[in-house]
Amino acid sequence: MLTVAGSDSSAGAGIQADLKTIEANGGRATTVITAVTAQNTRGVIRADALPGEWVEAQLDAIFDDLAVAAVKSGMLANAEIIEVVARVLRARRPAHYVCDPVMRSTGGRALLGSDGVDALRREILPITTLITPNVAEAESLSGLRIRDLDDAEKAAHVIRESGARAVLVTGGHLEAEPGTDLLVDDEGSRTFRAAVVETPHTHGTGCVLATAIATSLALGRGRVESIELAKRFVTNAIRHGSDPGGSGSGALDPLYVLREERPSTVARAKTPSRGTPS
Repeated sequence: MLTVAGSDSSAGAGIQADLKTIEANGGRATTVITAVTAQNTRGVIRADALPGEWVEAQLDAIFDDLAVAAVKSGMLANAEIIEVVARVLRARRPAHYVCDPVMRSTGGRALLGSDGVDALRREILPITTLITPNVAEAESLSGLRIRDLDDAEKAAHVIRESGARAVLVTGGHLEAEPGTDLLVDDEGSRTFRAAVVETPHTHGTGCVLATAIATSLALGRGRVESIELAKRFVTNAIRHGSDPGGSGSGALDPLYVLREERPSTVARAKTPSRGTPS
């Protein structure tokens, strides 16, 4: 299982959250870093993208040596990196590619410019197995205003017209039905509901959801089951989130599974005697 994302120095989102999530869900993590951020519980202070050639070198290093069962991408930072990632994934053809189209930080800082959004729509959407935009990201990708599930479904259909095989509009910020995610794919539409946990400690939720889905796909589960398991995993991780001692908001806790008896909501696959799909 490969995650392609930015580094979060507060370890609440990005590569750090992805690593925790992959291992907690029974996968074997490999990483490609696209950007380095300086951030804490108050927000992102600085973000710098790596050169595209560095990103490509990391991708080639992984694909040349390891069997990659699924790829998840988060922060891709700019159009250059998006084009590099798309070119490599088109050539390498992983069975599953889940894209979390990160455009802004939790605190509202822009992490992808308008040229990057255009490149994502043009280069990334046609090669995704699943894209998991939140409401704001789905609005950017579709050009539509989203207030309720009907709006989310219309936006998802527009996004699919750009080539994405499946679209999961996540509903954490949905006005009408918060906490309800909407999947649109070849089989129609389907909703996934969960209780809304009242807490400020939700940094990294989108990263963890997309990564948990990709990990389940890498382990051989179907799309719907992978989303259901990931939704439960994220809800539990939010419940176990805590104040890290900073002056801002904390993050959810993907490693809650190590701090309590293994919950039934997390279906961990048996680890093979030799190796686990990356």
